This record gives sequence, structure tokens and C-alpha cells, in this order.
Amino acid sequence: MSEPARTPLFEIDDLVVSTVSSSGSSSGSSAGSSAGRPVARVLNGVSLTVYHGEVHALLGSNGNETSTLASVLLGSPHHEVTSGRILFNGDDITTWGADVRAKAGLFLAFPFPPAIAGVNVLNFMHQSISARTGTEVGISELRHQLLAWVERLGMNDDFVERHLNDGFSDHEKKRNELLQMAVLEPKVAIFDETNSDLETLRVVAAGIDEIRTDRANLGTLAIGDHHRLVEHLNPDFVHVMVDGAITASGGVEIAQHFETAQHFDTAQHFDTAQHLDTALHFETHTALETSADRSFQ
Repeated sequence: MSEPARTPLFEIDDLVVSTVSSSGSSSGSSAGSSAGRPVARVLNGVSLTVYHGEVHALLGSNGNETSTLASVLLGSPHHEVTSGRILFNGDDITTWGADVRAKAGLFLAFPFPPAIAGVNVLNFMHQSISARTGTEVGISELRHQLLAWVERLGMNDDFVERHLNDGFSDHEKKRNELLQMAVLEPKVAIFDETNSDLETLRVVAAGIDEIRTDRANLGTLAIGDHHRLVEHLNPDFVHVMVDGAITASGGVEIAQHFETAQHFDTAQHFDTAQHLDTALHFETHTALETSADRSFQ
């Protein structure tokens, strides 16, 4: 007897997206609530499926629309889905607004989260949880929960009293995003532009691992432009995006070939599959040359 087919947690199905003008009318499905008209296509038939508990990494050099994809997944009003679908737990959420998606369990960690002076982390989280769950959470109960995660994520206890992202270092901003992710308990977490410096990559990867010990079914998509994201995150699947399309998918070995491909012209002007093929030939040629040199020593 065959096993029943697994149901995807999150699915991007042949997604085609354009930027929109600030005015005018449109007949397509808006990623958010924009009423503009399509101007330029930026995503070209993107497909990606995340099952419960999987970690995916998406690599792409600057200008290849990886951040655009993250924005569209959370309902950006500046983009329009002209064809394709976004499915979450089997529901078509393509036309859902950003707030509805967030309440349903989608979480986006921004590359540059804004600072909000005068609002501390505790109060911000109190409002966020109330909006996410639709129920009021006691401040004392929330403080206790936050402090437990603060310790697990390697932060100081006074962190919850600090103003949101105000004067935070890059590491602290990422830890704050991880803290929000841990307490809000999303079903899918998307980390946009998780590249920064090496230590920040370690912070993010370690934080995701810690959270996943309690949230085994969490689906994760981390986006970056450096192969070291894969080294620290150790994802189940790796994808490469070029010119708004995913052109290669596989295991962690994809990241190694992506790195080699970046040493050539740029991945922005050629198909990634060709680059990866060139990278493999380059690596093989180098290995053969090294072997030949050693044979003459």
C-alpha cells in the first residue's frame, strides 16, 4: 500500500509578477492592495514548494529579484501577480492582504527593520501577539515568555525594555527578528537578505535551529547572496534565482557551484544553468591541472 501524498505547507506556483504604477487601473491580482497598472515584469514563472519542517535557501546576486519575491510573498502593494498562485496550507492566498497573511502565520524578517523610538520591544510584542491571535495576552505572562526566549537566543534581559531597533547593532536587529519569530509562532518564516557579515549569519542560523527545536513543523525560506548562508544554515534544499526565475535547485552542492559561477562574468547576464555547468567544467579543469602538475614533480 502506497503512502498518502504529503500536503505542501507553502507553495509558489508558476508565479509571474510585475511592478505597478502609482495610479491607473489593473485587471490582475495585486500582491497587496495596489490599484496601479503593470509596468515591468520582475518575476518570471517562479515555482517553489516547502513542506512542514523543511528549510530552504534561495541564493541570488543583487538585482536578481530575490528580495522582490520575499516582498510579494508577504503581499507587497507595489507589485502585481499577473499569473500563477501562492498557496498556504492549501488555501490560495494570492489576493490576501499583508495583514491577513501575517495573521494566518506568515512571517518576514526584513533586511533593514525600521527603528521605532518610544516603543519598547515588550509593548511592540504585546500589540503584535494580540493582532496575530485576536486575544489579549497579559503583560506579565508575555514578559516571562520573552525572557525565556531572550536567554535561549543569547540576549541580555534588559533587551525587552529597549526601544524597538533603536540603536541596535546588526546582530541585535537579527536577534530581535528571531525573538519575534519565536514568540509569534508563525507556520512559515521568510528571512530576506540574510547575508550581512559572517557573525550575523551564525546568529541567524543558530537562532533558527534553536526555534526549530520547539517548532518542528516550521517551514523556513532564507534568502541571501552568499554561499556561506548555506554553510551555516544547512538547509534541506537550495535554489538559485537569476533574472527573476529559479534556474537551479538541489542540495547544498548547488551553493558551491553558485559561488564558483560568481567568479565568472556575472550570473545576471547568463542562464544560471549555463553558469553552473561552466563552474563544474572550471572545477574539473582545475583539478586535472593540479593532478598533472603533481605528476611532473
